[in-house]
Amino acid sequence: MATPIGNREDFNARAQQVLAAADVIACEDTRHSRPLLAAFGIAGELLSYHEHNEDQMAPRLLKRLQAGETVALISDAGTPLISDPGFLLVRAAREQGLRVAPIPGPCAAICALSAAGLPSDRFLFVGFPPRTSAQRLAWCQGFAKEPGTLICYESARRAAATLHDLAEGLGAQRRAVVARELTKRFETFLVDRLATLAEQVAANPEQQLGELVIMIEGDPRGDEERERAEQLRVLELLAAELPLKQAAALTAAITGGARNRLYKAALAARDQSDESARPHGQVGRETLD
Repeated sequence: MATPIGNREDFNARAQQVLAAADVIACEDTRHSRPLLAAFGIAGELLSYHEHNEDQMAPRLLKRLQAGETVALISDAGTPLISDPGFLLVRAAREQGLRVAPIPGPCAAICALSAAGLPSDRFLFVGFPPRTSAQRLAWCQGFAKEPGTLICYESARRAAATLHDLAEGLGAQRRAVVARELTKRFETFLVDRLATLAEQVAANPEQQLGELVIMIEGDPRGDEERERAEQLRVLELLAAELPLKQAAALTAAITGGARNRLYKAALAARDQSDESARPHGQVGRETLD
């Protein structure tokens, strides 16, 4: 279940009730969670459950669940499994047919996105970046063409270096937002281009404290590629049943593509096709350029 990411007033009543009634509370760091729970009068059994002992602890907790006990899973802050441990336990419980009930609440990624001013209809959470510059640049290539907003977590002391590599890997002029100390007294949002944000964070020691959320606008070319692929898909289906000119006109009406370009693509595909290898009118995906 979710715990506050900063402001303790965000700890909802349902989460408190479930934790107070649980037979055992699995948490990343008992030293961190105990003061929070004590502040709300919750004094249950705590077990340490983190990335370094998850393989050993998940089976132990699963046995307690199978015995009918209630196990509550929390992370140090926010929603478990979102770049925090818990996946192995949840999957094992599901495989055994045990009930897994989410108790919603704070999540740093969603909290930051809701106030960032970047598109939120499509986004990709990519967790924590790798530690070295070379690894980060390679990591960027995996989502460089993603059209949705990108979201990652980072330690503030590595933020300047990470922003520099993001600017190099994704484009210095990509719009981005850095959210730090969310829900806390010194909450800040920095909004600018990636290259400029890297310089701002590097020049400001206060922005190098704590943890933060980095959000980056998606690649607009990704939308164009998806639209082109959809136009070709529709064109291919229609061209298999209709004359090419009619198929191109209908595809343009359905997808909003340019009719002349679609017709040329269909003609090129037909001319290049081997009639013995594929049906008449099938459109190759390389032709709509």
